[in-house]
Amino acid sequence: MRTIFGLSGDGNMHWEAALADLPDVRAYHVRHEHAACAMATAYALASGEVGVASVTCGPGLTQLMTALTTAVQARIPLVVFAGEAPVGATWYNQYVDQAPYVTACGAVYIAARDKKVALHCVQEAFITARTRKVPVVLGMPLDMQQESLGDFNYVPSLDVLPPAQPVTPSAAMLKLVVDRIAGAERVIIVGGRGVLASGAAEACQRLADLIDGGLSATLPVRGLFNGHSRDVGFAGGFAHEATREAFAQADLILAVGTSLTRHTSDLNTLFRPEQVIQIDSNPQIVRHGQVPAALHVIGDARLTLEALCHELETAGVKRKAVWDVQAIAKRVLSEPADTVEYGEPLTGLDPRDLTAALDSALPKDWALVNSAGHSAYFASHFYGRNASDFLTIREFGAIGNGLSYAIGRAAYRPEQPVVLIEGDGGFLMHIQELETLVRSGLKLLIIIYNDGAYGSEIHKLRADGIHERGAVFGYGNLAAIARGFGLDGHIITDTAQLPDLVRSFEEGTGSALWDIRISDRVMAPTMRRQTKRSK
Repeated sequence: MRTIFGLSGDGNMHWEAALADLPDVRAYHVRHEHAACAMATAYALASGEVGVASVTCGPGLTQLMTALTTAVQARIPLVVFAGEAPVGATWYNQYVDQAPYVTACGAVYIAARDKKVALHCVQEAFITARTRKVPVVLGMPLDMQQESLGDFNYVPSLDVLPPAQPVTPSAAMLKLVVDRIAGAERVIIVGGRGVLASGAAEACQRLADLIDGGLSATLPVRGLFNGHSRDVGFAGGFAHEATREAFAQADLILAVGTSLTRHTSDLNTLFRPEQVIQIDSNPQIVRHGQVPAALHVIGDARLTLEALCHELETAGVKRKAVWDVQAIAKRVLSEPADTVEYGEPLTGLDPRDLTAALDSALPKDWALVNSAGHSAYFASHFYGRNASDFLTIREFGAIGNGLSYAIGRAAYRPEQPVVLIEGDGGFLMHIQELETLVRSGLKLLIIIYNDGAYGSEIHKLRADGIHERGAVFGYGNLAAIARGFGLDGHIITDTAQLPDLVRSFEEGTGSALWDIRISDRVMAPTMRRQTKRSK
């Protein structure tokens, strides 16, 4: 590893200082342990490497719980080096039994309490993180960290792991899938992270062309089929209205390299398990409390789709044109994602209009980080950007991670401008990391959709007829706070301000924050459906 995110304390400072002194290691020293874990999570997702963070023992470790759980839910490989209380002390004021906290989050705890097994424990931590796609916390007593290991020969995890061995389904299984495709009229191929990892996007597109099918991506790899004429938009609860119409017409879903969460099917309203064939090298047969597919095919995404294309071409299977899927794809790019009208005048900008204006103003080759919360729906509707330039981690539904995720993404490619779309409530939870951002010299554009409240909560409270005072705080002046941290801060009340501000940010060398006042009356479609279901 060459990049680490950490916060030094008694329990990890000797190890962390020694590592940070190495000339080929970039160390990002953060202001809160949660942020260290969250930054490492985003870095791992963007880079494809194991993310590494470090915290002290006791309270340093307990501060990780939300970020660690989110990484578990998203299946992100991490190694968190955590101190432990000294084994030679009868009492220590930061002692806590750390393993139960970690395992309760779903992560793995490995305790290295003797230097004879230290190398083995490090190797095991990285092997476990890589093979199980899970965060691992490596605990080591602080007094042991001060001992010399002497001469040693460490064997990295990649040197002992077997090379990748992609699997192709059997001929019988391929025939079964070909028969299902031949018997269907309208097929949509939904690609997930596995498609991106295996380089299967081209095979998905080839198959869609063969069968007159549609292409769709899960939200984490939004933009996977960017520019293809059959791309009907990303799947899930945030889907475009035209995308929902495409799925309503489909009679077969080929889910490739995706774990098929309830988010992707929008609680089975976008498509139902009985419509789905799942193709994955390691399919989860039970996911979010249900069996998400009628047929599970074990196989590498690229090899399996190439084999399906070969079988379909050999069998001469041709699809009659029973739907104009390309016309639907055009609507995704030309029509608003949500067309509900609000009769009353709005105080603040309509977030849908703001998103369209930002999408037009921001360069397409800047990376985009989408946070959680009510603003996340609007932030997902930026178009013309590739999957590798889009990052979102939403599996645990926790707000407050956006700024840390954006810094982690920026640390992966410091030369590429990164845009964070965040709500005011989530941003304020870890605002102290603005100091980390400035000190690190990274270039980040923070765009706050500021509705002066916790957006999700006010809409739910209103729907239930409950007073909203506990969720409304006012707009404040986030731009002034940002300037206090050393950023370029602006309040935006008119989208006409955007072109000049984009040029200013592009020409500058530092980070900026745009505090954009939006209406608290405009409700994301996913929230409208949720509040209706709760009635």
